[in-house]
Amino acid sequence: MPFPSLATVAVLTLLAFDGCTHTNLHGAFHESAPKNGGAPTKVLAVYEPWFGHPKHINVGYSSQDPVTLKKQIEEAKKLGISGFVVDWYGDREPFIDKAYALLQSQAAEQNFSVAMMYDETAQEAGPATDDALVAFDSFHDKYLAPESAGSQAYLTYKGRPVIFIFPKANHTDWSRVRAEVNKWTTPPLLIFEYRKSPYSADFDGFYAWINPGKKGWAPDGSHWGEDYLRDFYQTMQSKYPEKIPVGAAWAGFDDRKASWGLSRYISQRCGKTLSDTMKISRESYPADDPIPFLVIATWNDYEEGTAIERGSSKCDGGSGAHNSAE
Repeated sequence: MPFPSLATVAVLTLLAFDGCTHTNLHGAFHESAPKNGGAPTKVLAVYEPWFGHPKHINVGYSSQDPVTLKKQIEEAKKLGISGFVVDWYGDREPFIDKAYALLQSQAAEQNFSVAMMYDETAQEAGPATDDALVAFDSFHDKYLAPESAGSQAYLTYKGRPVIFIFPKANHTDWSRVRAEVNKWTTPPLLIFEYRKSPYSADFDGFYAWINPGKKGWAPDGSHWGEDYLRDFYQTMQSKYPEKIPVGAAWAGFDDRKASWGLSRYISQRCGKTLSDTMKISRESYPADDPIPFLVIATWNDYEEGTAIERGSSKCDGGSGAHNSAE
C-alpha cells in the first residue's frame, strides 16, 4: 500500500476526534506540514485482539468475528492507517492466536498490513527465553512462511519482516533469540520499546510508547509526553543512527477504571494530544529523510483509554476538559 500523504494523516486526526474543535486541529496540521506536500511515513496502529474473551470488557464485538475485522480494516484505511501492530502471546493465549490468524487473512484480502507485537512473559530468565524461542519459531511457521495463509500481508521493511517486542519483566535473553531468528531464510527486524536494555545491540530499532515524560503522571492528565518524544527522536538520531526509529502518537491514556490500573492519566485535550504527538515526529526529521513508521497507540484498547476506533472523548466547551465518550 502506498504511504499516506500528510493530508491523509490529517484526516485521521479530524475524524478520530469528531466532537472536538476541527478548525484548531486542521490548523495545527497545516502549520507543521512539509512544504513538499508530505513525508512518506507509514502510519500503523496497535490492535488488541482479545475482545470477546471473558477476561476482557465487552466492547460490543468479538475479535474473532471476520465481519468485524473486515470492517475495522476498512475504517482504518479510510483514516490513512496502512497496518495493525497486533499483540500476540504465542501458545499462552489461544484466543488471541486465533484472532491474529483471522486478522492476517482479512488483511491479505484488503491490501492491508499486519505485524506481530510479541508480549514478553513475566517468567524468570530461563523460562522467559524458552517461551520466546518457541513462540518465534511457531509464529514463523504459522504466519511468515510463504505457504501460510495471508503471509503476503505481513509488514516488511527493506524486504524483511518487522517484529515488535513489548517487554514485561525483562528476563528474556534476546541475544539467544537473535541468534536463532538469524537462521530464518529471511531474518526479521526486531524492534524493541525505547528503554535501557543490555541487549540493545541485538535489536534493529526502537519504538516510542505512551509516556507522560520526565515529570511523571499528573492527576489532571496535563503531562502528555512532549519531552519524552523529543528525547526519543533526538536519541535515535544521535546515539542510534544505524537503527530503525519507530515514532508514536497517542490520543490519551486512562487506566483509572481498569482492574490493574495505577491511576495513570493523560488528557486527550480535545484532540490536541493526538495532533501534538504526531506533529513532533514530523518536526524531528527532515522532509527528505522522514521517519519510516509512526504507530498510533492504540486502535482499540478501551481498557486503558487509548482507543481511537470510535473517536475521542467529548469536549466540554472550550476549556480543554472532556467527558468520557459514550
